[in-house]
Amino acid sequence: MVMEACPTQLLHLKEILNAFASSTGLRVNYNKSVMVPLNISEETLQNLATTFQCQKGSLPFTYLGLPLGTTKPNIEDFVPLMQKVEKRLQCTSMFLSQGGKLEMVNSVFSSSAVFHAGTLKLHKGVINQLDKYRKHCLWRGGDLGSKKPHKAAWSMVTLPKKQGGLGVQRTATHNDAMLMKFLHKFFNKVNVPWVKLIWDNYYHNGTLPGQQNKGSFWWKDIVKLLDTYKGLAAPIINDGSTVWFWKDLWHGVIPAQDYPHLFSFVKDPNITFSHVAALHDITECFHLPLSSQAFEQLESLKQTMHGIVLRQDKDIWSYIWNNQIYSTAKAYKVMIGTRMIHPAFKWIWTSKCQMKHKVFFLAPTQGQAEHKRHPKKEEYAIGLLYL
Repeated sequence: MVMEACPTQLLHLKEILNAFASSTGLRVNYNKSVMVPLNISEETLQNLATTFQCQKGSLPFTYLGLPLGTTKPNIEDFVPLMQKVEKRLQCTSMFLSQGGKLEMVNSVFSSSAVFHAGTLKLHKGVINQLDKYRKHCLWRGGDLGSKKPHKAAWSMVTLPKKQGGLGVQRTATHNDAMLMKFLHKFFNKVNVPWVKLIWDNYYHNGTLPGQQNKGSFWWKDIVKLLDTYKGLAAPIINDGSTVWFWKDLWHGVIPAQDYPHLFSFVKDPNITFSHVAALHDITECFHLPLSSQAFEQLESLKQTMHGIVLRQDKDIWSYIWNNQIYSTAKAYKVMIGTRMIHPAFKWIWTSKCQMKHKVFFLAPTQGQAEHKRHPKKEEYAIGLLYL
């Protein structure tokens, strides 16, 4: 943060940058640099810009293609991304086969928003527009004026290939899966500056995310994914500071659900495991006296807690794929779920047919609109596979 600095201090700062340039050969191009003010006066900004001979900027601004500011980006801030995708659509050849268009959607259009989706929660309007371009590429090619109808429902297209779909990513689900890596770093207290900043500023008094809506717009968007994240992860308790005693899954139980009668007597449902373990007597957590059913559940809870010894180490969160490393791909696979399909749809992708033939066999057979008009098309396509 820049204070009301005197010219001498500014010159010293510039000398440091020049010394760094002389020793490394990496010189700062001040003409292309922009100084963005944050809680400083216009006079100070002008003084700084004149000293460094750079341009003056303002919030929000774009950094590495991402819109950055103190408020949540609106749809207009994502216009450059949508324009980029539209330009790629216009370059799509109308002579591509259906298989070639599918490869174009998966390798180019779906990956265009990965950088943005891995950092920010995308607006629904942005996701809908990106899906519109992907649909257009898959079914109509590069002709923006074409009104050619879709051959299959988009809900089928976005299913994995092993489940009878075309393997196109669901942008909204993939966006959530990518953002949950920040919750992984937060709960495992990874040694990065932003994790320490959030713990020290918002949760230093033993609270955890979800109790209060606090923090920046970015962190609030991340916290909204907390329930989904907790459905994929369970803690290995060490110090117990990141684990809700009643609401999290530990040692195979979620006390609030497994001991409902006991939970109805709880004073603080948002207490952490470390706070409960620090109590002289666990009955301090409850409004006394307990009912007979609650007392029985309390004895069972004590047995569950028996043998858990808190240590100074950080809690470790493990995932349902039996690994302590968070994987966006595995999280996405779990989030989209599974369904039962005819074995023939699995054989399509393992066959020796060309890609354009595989897409031809699959797309019309599963499409809802096509299926209504041609009810026997599915049996026909499966029959072709046996020929």
